[in-house]
Amino acid sequence: MDGNDENPCTAAASQAGYVLSNVAEVVERILTFVPTKSLLRTACVCRLWRNCARRVLRTQQRVAWVSATGCGSDKGHVLHRKLAEELENMYLLPQTVLLMADCETINGQDCCYRQKKGGNHEATVRKTDSSELALELNALFPRDCEILGIATSGVVLTPNAPCPSAPQEHQDGEAGFALMFPSMDGVTVRPFHFCKRSLSQAALEEAGLVGNPDLRVVLLFEYEVFRSRSARFLNKVLEPLAQSNALIAGGHVESVFTHSRECCGRGSYGMAGLALSGARVQGASVLLEQDVVSEKSAEAAVQRLKAANLPERNTLGLMFACLGRGHNYYGGKRNVEADAFRKVFPNTPLFGFFGNGEIGCDRIVTGSYTLTDTDTDSLQHTYTTVMVLVHLG
Repeated sequence: MDGNDENPCTAAASQAGYVLSNVAEVVERILTFVPTKSLLRTACVCRLWRNCARRVLRTQQRVAWVSATGCGSDKGHVLHRKLAEELENMYLLPQTVLLMADCETINGQDCCYRQKKGGNHEATVRKTDSSELALELNALFPRDCEILGIATSGVVLTPNAPCPSAPQEHQDGEAGFALMFPSMDGVTVRPFHFCKRSLSQAALEEAGLVGNPDLRVVLLFEYEVFRSRSARFLNKVLEPLAQSNALIAGGHVESVFTHSRECCGRGSYGMAGLALSGARVQGASVLLEQDVVSEKSAEAAVQRLKAANLPERNTLGLMFACLGRGHNYYGGKRNVEADAFRKVFPNTPLFGFFGNGEIGCDRIVTGSYTLTDTDTDSLQHTYTTVMVLVHLG
């Protein structure tokens, strides 16, 4: 063999090294198969890889989620454990996270549940301190990711699967989900949090709830609603929103456990939520009133959402139901309303909660639709369910 002949393996490696160091199209294609956490690490290799990684991240325009159910253990809430596993293989860089979990397990200063519901014994169930959970969640996500955590009396979720599977209503037991919103072209998702000390006209404007012509959907979660003057507080937020061309939906929850609560004292009432703005955002909602008492009538009510004709891609279903509904309301039949949604929208995941009151009405928000004014009283309900579709372009 001629001493000048190059080893074929060495030559191939040299050619591969040249391609991976100079041909952006090849590098970018390869990086599309790399989970986001690993992608961020590879971006440190060189300038070419960094630029390719940035372009790949910009293509991640779809909402993702992680949901979990299970029994308690000493290793923390089941959702936290599932997130720690799933985020390693997630193809998404979350910018905003909406997280909901059962307040029966999350035992922060604002949660009132202390014993396991439905039993005659007095055994105390395992608790997860909300402040500790908040720190653990912050450690899982990027530093600049904003997390809005809500503790509720019941959780509605869609299990993780390659395709959306049947949504589930969990009124008892440990359950939770995290909706992860990446940076999306033409869509702005902005969390907000007010208490009686921080609510003002300037705060509403800063949150994008007032004076924002691009506002399309507002999700509202009020806590400590039985406190004195909490109803007046809620009306101060709803009054300007009721006159806007935005879809308003949500309800009363047990507590907020990831936002800073430095502005309000222990047991104080307040409100948190998400403001979704942008021309690409569309939404629709229907109210299942107290006369919806059967599987057939529930499906008929959900069917009204079809009138919005929203695209299925990158669309979320949201369900905000009263604690008085669920399986007890439907004569012992479980999952009635979630199953009704599944029949009408088989490819759309559904998430939400059971709470102490509901906010919403029948509305459609699209680029060509003009809304009429709605007063604050028509937005507040009990013993109802608000079903929502949100399309994010």
